[in-house]
Amino acid sequence: MRRGKLLKMVSMGVIFAIVTSCGQRNIATSGNRGKQQTITLLHTNDIHGNYMPFLTTTGSATSQTGDAGRDTLITFKQQAEIGGFAVLATAVKEIRKSKGDENVLLLDSGDAFGDDLLGNLTRGEAVIRMMKKLGYNYLSLGNHDFDYGRERTEELMKIAGFPFGAANIRDKRTGKSIFGNPYLIKEIGGTKIAILSLGYHNTDLTGNSENMKDLEFLRGNEVLKEVLLEVKEQADIIILLSHQGTAVDRLTAEEFSEIDLILGGHSHDLISKPEKINNTYMVQALSDAAALGEIDLEITDGKLTGIKANHQLLWLSDFEKDGEMENLIKELRAPHLVHLEEVIATATEVIDRQYKTESSFDKFVGNLLRKEYEAEIAFLPGVGYGISLQGDITREDLYRLIPHPPKIVTLSLTGKQVKATLEQTATNQKPGDKYEVVGGLLQSSGVSYTLDYSKSVGNRITAVQVNGKDLDLEKEYKIVTHSGMLKGLHRYNEIGKGKNIDRKDIQLNEFVTEKFRELKDISNPENMKEIKFIK
Repeated sequence: MRRGKLLKMVSMGVIFAIVTSCGQRNIATSGNRGKQQTITLLHTNDIHGNYMPFLTTTGSATSQTGDAGRDTLITFKQQAEIGGFAVLATAVKEIRKSKGDENVLLLDSGDAFGDDLLGNLTRGEAVIRMMKKLGYNYLSLGNHDFDYGRERTEELMKIAGFPFGAANIRDKRTGKSIFGNPYLIKEIGGTKIAILSLGYHNTDLTGNSENMKDLEFLRGNEVLKEVLLEVKEQADIIILLSHQGTAVDRLTAEEFSEIDLILGGHSHDLISKPEKINNTYMVQALSDAAALGEIDLEITDGKLTGIKANHQLLWLSDFEKDGEMENLIKELRAPHLVHLEEVIATATEVIDRQYKTESSFDKFVGNLLRKEYEAEIAFLPGVGYGISLQGDITREDLYRLIPHPPKIVTLSLTGKQVKATLEQTATNQKPGDKYEVVGGLLQSSGVSYTLDYSKSVGNRITAVQVNGKDLDLEKEYKIVTHSGMLKGLHRYNEIGKGKNIDRKDIQLNEFVTEKFRELKDISNPENMKEIKFIK
């Protein structure tokens, strides 16, 4: 890596220094009075199993960067390869060499090890072994960190050799935070740093409920007061690893001024210039191992007096691949190369995954489903992980977009239920309570409508048409979706109330794989812009 120069960034302000004036705790730790020191925090979030580089698209906003429907819009400024653990390892090692291993902590804010094909084949172990190799110190549990079940998450923690935690995820059997203490105290040069963790409060609405048996997911503000009372007696500086998303992190900062810094996750934001709310600073490092956050804590007399932030995008043109990590990746991939590298189709143009607006990839899949099962409407959940497809599409590429195993389902809904489902997606995106935000925009095919966010909750959907005809509230419509939606994923409860439910014996990702093989050439669907947005 060529350190000493500013790397290409997607937003202004690569390095940001702050002189803090907030009141700090004065813990009597030995040997730190009158002493100045720098402690460096390296942080990632929302890796989603993406240990390999991916190709960006010029000016395109995808699930990695947000899209036009998000509160924050970031676009890549060049078409080039970015990310992956081999270049992440290079960046981390260079910083450790520069700052001293003993002065550096490496942290992750959740959604780390699933959501790709190798993750499925190894049940999360592949990325965990990479994280162990790189020497992570702590993982705050994200909603997708339970995709292989609670027991498997605990097994992966043992493999990792570093703690996983979340103060607001409780084991119902014990009434205590999952996996024990939800924080870690690290003493560096006489200064005690508390690493406190919060998971996603709506985790049970984003995955298979069977994977989360005996777990309770609480809002962070319901548990923080008690935990902070315990932590602040032990630490000079409190760092929160949060998988709540930026909007809720802001609420947390407003309510809990004891927290010095929030390292965020879940919302895939790049906050390279730290936000300050009251006494608390906030940052976030994009997603998909495409960026590395670097925070220097300037400490005098055991108090935080300044912050320097240097968030780097991990362009392959700016970093060499680390040989040790590259060898580990090859070792982990070797038994599965036939599955991973099979080319199943070719994208003749760039096909994107969007999150808060219509997604061309999901529209394409919805069209395939409607045609195959002679349905009038296809509904799929809005999800925030994935890549843009371009050129050869491998099986691994497709599983980055559809990693989970739900099976295809057809059913019938009345027009009234269809409209209620559309109203639910509007509510999910912009509810009155920011803690209630869950999932992305419901992805659909065959239904057009206007969504007006300026109207009151429950009255935002108008001009609904199904295949060009006005929605009939009494009529029954044939719907195609998947089994996760049938179980109330993202609060789409009307789908589970449908009639004539027919569970197909094929997983959605297997179906799409076969259809891509048949089609060979894939392009953007012609029925985009079925939704009109009014903000």
